[in-house]
Amino acid sequence: MSKKSAVGAPSQFNQSSRKGKRAWRKNVDIGDVEQTLEEIRAEERVVGTAVNKLKDDQLFFTDTKGDEQVRKRFSTSQLTSAKILAQRSAVPAVFSRTTSSETGKRKLSHEEKERLRRIAKKPRKGPFNSILDPSEYAAGSGVVDLSAAVKESGTYDPWAEPEPVEELKDGLETVFKPKPKAPSTKQTRQLIEVPAIVEPHQGSSYNPPAEAHQELLLKAAEIEKKRLEELEKMAEIKKKMEMARLTQEEYDLATAPGMTIQPIEDVEEEEAKADNDEEAGPSAKKIAERKTKAQRNKMARVLAEKRALAQKAEKKRLLASINDAKSIRRSTTRIMSEKEKEREAKRLALLEKLKKQGLAGQKLGKHKVPEGRVEVQLGEDLSESLRALKPEGSLFHDRFQSLQQRALIEPRVPVLPKKRRNRIIEYEKHAWKRFE
Repeated sequence: MSKKSAVGAPSQFNQSSRKGKRAWRKNVDIGDVEQTLEEIRAEERVVGTAVNKLKDDQLFFTDTKGDEQVRKRFSTSQLTSAKILAQRSAVPAVFSRTTSSETGKRKLSHEEKERLRRIAKKPRKGPFNSILDPSEYAAGSGVVDLSAAVKESGTYDPWAEPEPVEELKDGLETVFKPKPKAPSTKQTRQLIEVPAIVEPHQGSSYNPPAEAHQELLLKAAEIEKKRLEELEKMAEIKKKMEMARLTQEEYDLATAPGMTIQPIEDVEEEEAKADNDEEAGPSAKKIAERKTKAQRNKMARVLAEKRALAQKAEKKRLLASINDAKSIRRSTTRIMSEKEKEREAKRLALLEKLKKQGLAGQKLGKHKVPEGRVEVQLGEDLSESLRALKPEGSLFHDRFQSLQQRALIEPRVPVLPKKRRNRIIEYEKHAWKRFE
């Protein structure tokens, strides 16, 4: 038989005989002692120390005002998870290192001690308590000081104003190093202010408010409707392309010489016309007569007169528009200013969209940056409890999508493995065909 302790201690076997000291110590019942110690530990977690050590004025007091937080505490409901997190022990946590506030000597690190020894030129010991030669410290046996390049790192500014150069007297006054110009345009990633982890919508909670959940459902429905419309449009375009494409047989008949397909009515009309022409006899074709020189001169004079009249009308129109030059200039300036304002408004709108949404929905290269997916559940699928909650989405997918939208990596699509095209040929050697 085994007996379990009330506070969860390991079970021990009962032993009727206690002849030996070892058996007596092993099977002694200390359940009441452990229970008392556990109660003292519970008091320390709540109060900070044992209750019997406190004085009466620390345990009791006369309440003349009342607790103002009682009604608030009992009126508002609190989640079970919040209640669990609100329980904190009054005993201070145990630290793995000492946190004494005594101001004593500052302990030097090994590198600092080595540096001070080198400055004081004290002998240094190597392996087997050997004294190292000071000239050999930098040959791998000791700590080498930082180089001048490392000490001056971070102090050079490539966009700073150059120092004034003294005028040269050897004929090279105009030969100077070109001054570098700082870039005036910012990178795309510098314009984006999208956080790495976007705060989810209130309607995506496991127990969301009704208005927020309905709003997120409408947003998801609009996105799905837009996607279906695009699919229908692409299907219609594909159908038109298939209808416009000729079959192989029709293409051969259409391209072969003398094999054009005509309706039977057109063929009968052509045959009847040919018979009538044969009965009427061969008709003489009308040949264009050669113009004389006088006719050609007359046509040239008429053409020159038309051109002169056209130039005169154009000149008259220009002279009439001189009086309207100021109004034309004002209207042109107004139209150009309006176009410039529209262009600037469009540029600012694009910058604002880039700042809030990043590159979502834009095409860069061959691929398009994906937009954020709407994670929402229907009303009957809501769990209303953390225990029955089913996780949706993928943290890796969200992180990869965030990097693409913030212009940190280029947009990519998953590359699926291709099937093997080459067929594997198996050969059976002759030695394996002999069964003996």
